[in-house]
Amino acid sequence: MSSRRPHRGFTLVELLAALLVLSLLALMSYRGLGAVLDAREHVGGEADKWRRVAAFFARFERDIELAAPRPVREASGIAPAWVGQAGASTGPLLEFSRFASPGSVDSPRRLGYRLNERGEIELWVWPGLDVAPGVQPVRYPVLSGVTKFEIDYLDASLAWVSAWPESSGSTMDPRAVRVRVTLASGEELVRVFALAA
Repeated sequence: MSSRRPHRGFTLVELLAALLVLSLLALMSYRGLGAVLDAREHVGGEADKWRRVAAFFARFERDIELAAPRPVREASGIAPAWVGQAGASTGPLLEFSRFASPGSVDSPRRLGYRLNERGEIELWVWPGLDVAPGVQPVRYPVLSGVTKFEIDYLDASLAWVSAWPESSGSTMDPRAVRVRVTLASGEELVRVFALAA
């Protein structure tokens, strides 16, 4: 007489329960990995944005530190060393003379900053200090994603004004420059740069 031993194994219900648990674990792992990757992409984008903002302000500060109190000759006559126009629509918001960087092959130049219609702050660079008739500046975008760009100037009475020079015959440079940048993401940044006396 042969005795039949029951086969030990998993029932169909046990296999289905195990598959259900494994699929739930896989789904939770997939969602967790997706959240980590999304957070990594967001943090990378934010870090890149703030790196570009810091580079813009560093460039602006370097240019302001090298500002030259030298008027320039233009086709229309003599222009002051500093020209700031509140709400300039076609020309630069700020235009000024700048010395050459120490120890570089750079030369003294006339620079300008402006917000263009694409939401980029542009750096305008003329080939030299004095501007020959018909010479146009080269324009470089230095910061994108900007909705508002304002520059104010600190006068001798320590009041902020939106245009420079204050009077038509003034040859004095401002004591400081305040830059206000509003990014497309909503942040408003304000920096104040003191000028060499």
